[in-house]
Amino acid sequence: MSMPKINRKEVVAETALFRVEQLQLTFANGEQRTYERLGNRGTGRKAVMIVPMLDQHQVVMIKEYAAGTENYQLTLPKGLVEVGETVLEGANRELKEEAGYGAQQLRTISEFTLSPNYMSHSMSVVLAQELYPESLPGDEPEPMEKEIIDLRNLYQLIQRDDFTEARAIAALYLVRDILQQEL
Repeated sequence: MSMPKINRKEVVAETALFRVEQLQLTFANGEQRTYERLGNRGTGRKAVMIVPMLDQHQVVMIKEYAAGTENYQLTLPKGLVEVGETVLEGANRELKEEAGYGAQQLRTISEFTLSPNYMSHSMSVVLAQELYPESLPGDEPEPMEKEIIDLRNLYQLIQRDDFTEARAIAALYLVRDILQQEL
C-alpha cells in the first residue's frame, strides 16, 4: 500500500502537555479524509518505561497518582529522556528517581505505541537488571510507594483494580517471556 498524501497539517489546539493536530489526507484511491491526532510537542525527547528486575522473577513496581483515572495505579517507572541523555541513561536516571534503584545492566527490548491511530507518541521499554540501591531527587509531587511483584503471578496481578496500564502489562509479559528463554 502506498502512504496517503498529507495535503495539510495544522495545530488546532495546544496546552502545556498536548498538541492536537489535524491532517488533511488523500489516499491512493483518491479518497480524502481529515484525521486528528495528539502530536508531538516538538521537543524531540523520547519516553522510556523501565522493567527493574531484582532477580529472574521479582520486579520492582511503583504506585503513583494517575490523573486520567483519578486514582493511584501500580505501574513501572517511566518518564522522558532528558536532552543529552541516551535512552539507557534516561532509563537509569528515572529508575533512581522513581524506584530508588540503579542498574548495572540495561537493554532496550521493545518500543510501544499506545494508540497509533490517534497519537504519535512512542515509548522505549528497557529491561534493568543487577539492581543496586541509589536514589536521585525527581520531579514527582510525592514519594513513590514501591511494591515487589513476582512475575510468576502475573495473571493475578492483572486482576487488580490498581493495575490497568496496558503498556506496563505488555512490558511485564514480554520481560517474563524473555527471562524464561534465557534460563
